[in-house]
Amino acid sequence: MARMTGGEAMARAALANGIDTVFGLPGAQIYPLFDAFKRLGTQLVFPRHEQAAAYMAYGAAKSTGRPAAFAVVPGPGILNTATALLTAMGGCAPVIGLTGQVPSQFLGKGRGHLHELPDQPATLRTFIKDALHIGQPADAPAIINRAFQTARSGRPGPVTVEMCWDTMAEHGEVTFDDGHPAIVNPQLDTDAIQAAARTIVAAKKPMIMCGAGAQHAADEVLALAELLNAPVTAFRSGRGIVPEDHALGVRSVAARELYDEVDVLIGIGSRLEMPYMRWRDMNRYEQKPAGGPTIIRIDIDPQEMDRLRPDIGVVADSAEACQALLRELETSSSPNPDRLDEIRAAKARADAAVERIQPQVDYLRAIRDVLPRDGFFVPELSQVGFATYFAWPVLAPRTYVTEGFQGTLGFGFPTALGVKVANPDRAVVSVTGDGGFLFGLQELATAAAHRIGLVTLVFNNSAYVNVRRDQQRLFDGRLAGADLRNPDFVRLAESFGVEAHRTGSPQSLRLLLERALGRDEPTLIEVVLGNEAEASPWEFIMMPKPLARPAGEASCGGDR
Repeated sequence: MARMTGGEAMARAALANGIDTVFGLPGAQIYPLFDAFKRLGTQLVFPRHEQAAAYMAYGAAKSTGRPAAFAVVPGPGILNTATALLTAMGGCAPVIGLTGQVPSQFLGKGRGHLHELPDQPATLRTFIKDALHIGQPADAPAIINRAFQTARSGRPGPVTVEMCWDTMAEHGEVTFDDGHPAIVNPQLDTDAIQAAARTIVAAKKPMIMCGAGAQHAADEVLALAELLNAPVTAFRSGRGIVPEDHALGVRSVAARELYDEVDVLIGIGSRLEMPYMRWRDMNRYEQKPAGGPTIIRIDIDPQEMDRLRPDIGVVADSAEACQALLRELETSSSPNPDRLDEIRAAKARADAAVERIQPQVDYLRAIRDVLPRDGFFVPELSQVGFATYFAWPVLAPRTYVTEGFQGTLGFGFPTALGVKVANPDRAVVSVTGDGGFLFGLQELATAAAHRIGLVTLVFNNSAYVNVRRDQQRLFDGRLAGADLRNPDFVRLAESFGVEAHRTGSPQSLRLLLERALGRDEPTLIEVVLGNEAEASPWEFIMMPKPLARPAGEASCGGDR
């Protein structure tokens, strides 16, 4: 037991749960919290906007699989983080938000105190896993432990913790434990595992689709895939679990080539967005799909089994469930020997087809040539970013850090800063468009101040090209807000003290990127494009049918 302020109690409890870095902006209600972090030697990263603080924590959590924390003032401060919190909820990232509150005597009174938000926890609970309140310093360790337990248990996600302004400055007796409360996950249903194993044994052409919930189970997923000769694919968050240069690692277009002949689809920690949204009708909800393969879903979130009802549902941690399946299948599995040839042919067809998405594919190839296998790639909502969904080979788990289904424009640059802070010894590249980059360009100041060695590629086409293309196609060319007037990105970066370059070719980009990664200093490279220079990537993102083939060419099942 020790006597300390409520802010110090919060800080010490967070450190006990493994937090060594906090992204945040200090303010009146949370001064004691930041003072405690400073005195305790915590690494503090100070962005220039609260939203960026939460995005940085998101990047740190997504790239490591461990909880990451940010701290901001209440009311408008915590609301400024809402977009990033929503992204973290969709991306299954264990993000902890630490915030303040009005003085305790004003709580719930609606008196209009500084930064007052009517029922702040209730507002936040509408879109994150939980929002907790600490009433006195002595309660901080237990409630902070609960926040970390909630964030990590089941489907990971964000949790916030608040403390009143006066309580954070108040002294009290506090008793600590070692933190790291046990993760609470559902118990494995052995009957469901056995039913899944029986179905898989009878399958001729199974396919595995992964999501964020399988990122920690890479070894188990690969072992299962190799036992079954099953291709492994993903749309965004599940990529890299099986490297996409492995014989069984398949990007989305090749997966679409194989899908129509799949008899058993095994979803592991995945919403199965590709086959039941991207490859059908994004406007039609199917709770229980009719036709298609037998669906086996492994997911830690029991609600997922109702959102998309499988034929066999296994509510469990993906690593544990895959281990159990391997035990059931190791003596009974008889994989299809022709499958590897079929997968190889599908990958070759897909690679040839996507070559026409230029110049994005050539630029991505230049980046892939330079970025190490374990380097991190953070795309943004942009023409080149969309092309990464199918044209960027992901070669290691957690190295492709995306916005998930939220599609949050502007997430990329601040998220990539958080990835680099959490992984200082690994290469990190942010690939953003001019539109998304301007959502958070002020964080160039953060990169410079903290010497964050992120390399940011800004693809400048002077437009929101998706909007421009749709307005031309659907609204007789009436453009409204599609074209952009941009700053000189090189001079802008240099004004912040960030080295900057400009290029207009993949060959030049390759050389500039190689040099920048070797420096490990904040660097911006502008890639200049016209607003009609890039081929639309959407034919390969929404694919109701597989690739067209010349008359007489065999389907996937006939390729050898």
